[in-house]
Amino acid sequence: MTSNLHISTHPLARHKLTILRNQNTEPKKFREVVRELAMMLVLEATADLQLAPLPITTPLAETTGYKLAENVGLIPILRAGLGMVEGALEILPSAQVWHIGLYRDERTLRPVEYYNKLPVSPTVQICLVLDPMLATGGSAVATVDILKRWGAQRIKFVGLIGAPEGVRRLSQAHPDVHIHLAALDDRLNDIGYIVPGLGDAGDRQFGTG
Repeated sequence: MTSNLHISTHPLARHKLTILRNQNTEPKKFREVVRELAMMLVLEATADLQLAPLPITTPLAETTGYKLAENVGLIPILRAGLGMVEGALEILPSAQVWHIGLYRDERTLRPVEYYNKLPVSPTVQICLVLDPMLATGGSAVATVDILKRWGAQRIKFVGLIGAPEGVRRLSQAHPDVHIHLAALDDRLNDIGYIVPGLGDAGDRQFGTG
């Protein structure tokens, strides 16, 4: 598909994704598992963060440890991306969180921006775009467009499930953006939903389906 696509092979990721796919999983459990799976995927997506040496003293001796040398920004795409923020913050408690609001026009399947709370200029070295579903890829491409215009240099997409169409679209528009997913599904249906997928991630998280 693309060398920038990373699919988690961790057994726990597959287990948790099965819970999310199950139509009988209730919103409370769904939110919990989204948080847990987001934590795992963010851990994988940040494996290349730069470190700086940090001299410390243990109870037994002086030694050299490490601290993060890069600031990370989390950009959840409203509203479904909100469910991934808590898990990401458990791994990166000092990360900055900004929100970009996009909704999909159900007639055209194109993203429409309605909210943007980015600061005037970048204050981080890497941005993680959080959105459970990479379906048509429209929202992801639009978000990366916004971040690049803002001045972001390193951007990664972290999602739960992707469709080949969405991965292809994001990769073609932004070949420098690495994509981290728990699964790559079969296709989109005629209304732009991932199959087999898990339904509407926002509705299932917030009980509005």
